[in-house]
Amino acid sequence: MTARVALVLVSHSVQLAHGVAELAEQMAPDVLIRGVGGGPDGGLGTSLDAVEKTLAEVLAALSDDAAGGDGAGGGGVVVLGDLGSSVLTVEAVLELDESLTERVVLARAPFVEGAVAAAVTAHGGADLGTVLESANASIRMFAHAEAVQASAPDAVGTTSGEAQNSRTVTVRNPLGLHARPAALVSRKVAELGASVTIDGVDASSVLQLMALGATQGRELRVEATGDRAAEAVTTVVEMIHGGFGEV
Repeated sequence: MTARVALVLVSHSVQLAHGVAELAEQMAPDVLIRGVGGGPDGGLGTSLDAVEKTLAEVLAALSDDAAGGDGAGGGGVVVLGDLGSSVLTVEAVLELDESLTERVVLARAPFVEGAVAAAVTAHGGADLGTVLESANASIRMFAHAEAVQASAPDAVGTTSGEAQNSRTVTVRNPLGLHARPAALVSRKVAELGASVTIDGVDASSVLQLMALGATQGRELRVEATGDRAAEAVTTVVEMIHGGFGEV
């Protein structure tokens, strides 16, 4: 089942647009993601016609899914642009067809980080506003993770929270908590419905997890609150201890 919010990534470069789309798809396989790049002559630039055509195709695909029973409430398309003129191109498309603004929104976010954050959020079934907010917030995510680590350098050794809702686990996979494992954890946390942190950062945020820089051998403190807190902690600890199929 395709998520109800899709992404369109607009770049000056065809390769960049498709590359970021490929990366985001790896994080969120149930999300419809399309990259569109290059000018009308095939070189670097952006094409209003190409953006317009891609949006029409994506919206049609979402409508087909809705007609098939997936539902479209809160659905739509989040668009990200890589540089100023790509943003201007998207804005021009929306101005030419005002009906698009009901289902298409333009994020003000870093191209790669915003796409990844939005894709993972959309994969969890979030509505259009929530996916847009996730993309826009991505610019602050790395700074937040660094601030948490700086303010709590000994977080792994703390004993805050009830014992059953707080455990430590050692990262076992050779590459650590890189993009794919971070996405798996963040998606699972979103499904569980509890509020989970790993070394003080929001475990539902793939970017904050990646910003931890958690390499093999590092101990992480997993904590949770909410009705399913104990289950969430156990699930996340087991995922990390299992090595994500890499050990």
